[in-house]
Amino acid sequence: MNRPDVRLDVRRLSRNMALLFLAGTLLAANFALAAIPQNDKKKKKTAPAADDSNPVIALDDEQQIDYLISEVLGFWQIGDTDRMHKNYVDDVSVVNGGFAPPIIGWTNYLALYKQQRATMQQVRLDRSNTYIKVNGTTAWACFQWEFAAIINGTPSAARGQTTYVLVKRDNHWLIAHDHTSIVQSVQKPSGNTPAPEPAAPPKPAN
Repeated sequence: MNRPDVRLDVRRLSRNMALLFLAGTLLAANFALAAIPQNDKKKKKTAPAADDSNPVIALDDEQQIDYLISEVLGFWQIGDTDRMHKNYVDDVSVVNGGFAPPIIGWTNYLALYKQQRATMQQVRLDRSNTYIKVNGTTAWACFQWEFAAIINGTPSAARGQTTYVLVKRDNHWLIAHDHTSIVQSVQKPSGNTPAPEPAAPPKPAN
C-alpha cells in the first residue's frame, strides 16, 4: 500500500540531491572567481593567450638582402611589377645584358621590362654563388643566374651574373644600381628550322 509513496519520495530525494549538487557547483565556481584578484579577472577576459610557438627571429642585414634578392627574382619571374618596385629606389640605374645605354629610373626600366616580359612564357630564373657585403647603410651583392623560357615560341636559355648596389632607407634595403652581364645565350631550334639570332633576355632584376 505504501510503495507508491516510497517511489515518490525516492524521486523527490533524487531531484533534491541533483539541485543541491548543481547549487554546490555554482557556489564553488563563485568562490573560485572571488578568489581571483580584480586585475587578473580583467586580464583573463581581455588579454589574448600568448603564442610562443612561432617566435619572430630578426634577420641581420645580409639575411635581409638575401631575402630581398629571392623576392625580386620571384616577382620578376611571375611579372609582379608592383611588388618588384618596393625593392628599388625610384631613380635606380640599370645596366642590362645587351650592349645598350644604362636605363635610368624605375619608370623607364618598367616600360622595357613589360615590353620584353610579354614575349616570354614558362620563365625560370635560378641563382647561385651569392656574395653579399654590407658597409654601413650601403651594400653590394653579386651572384650568378641561369635563365630559361619560351621567347616568341622558341625555347631559350642564358647564363649570366648580376651585381646589385643597395642602400638602406627607413630600415629597409633598396636596390639603387642593377648591373647584369650575359655570359652565354642560346636559343634551341625546333626541328630543322634554323634558330634565329639569340635575343638577350630582359635584364633580370636579380
